Amino acid sequence: QVQLVESGGGLVQPGGSLRLSCAASGSIFSINAMGWYRQAPGKERELVAVITSGGRTTYADSVKGRFAISTYNAGNTVYLQMNSLKPEDAAVYYCSAVAVSRASWPENVEVWGQGTLVTVTS
Repeated sequence: QVQLVESGGGLVQPGGSLRLSCAASGSIFSINAMGWYRQAPGKERELVAVITSGGRTTYADSVKGRFAISTYNAGNTVYLQMNSLKPEDAAVYYCSAVAVSRASWPENVEVWGQGTLVTVTS
């Protein structure tokens, strides 16, 4: 099993910054990609940013130039640095990992964290 634990959400004023963290643990053979998604009330979950094991990144157009995704600890931890936050960035942010675990080997599985709330308001 692979577990993801997120942290770093909170309340911030417009224009402020937050950094989200997500650590993967468990019986992991490899992590092929990690990413962040978000879901605002009444809206569907959407991609925010993804980083592959090779370091390739993809961002939603709405966050390009403001958010940065990065990894640490051989790719088992992923960060999302969020700058110049806007009220429309407010949402529950979910960490995702595409990984091969002992239970799923040799297949990839997608695992989700529990979510962390980001509130942007003055």
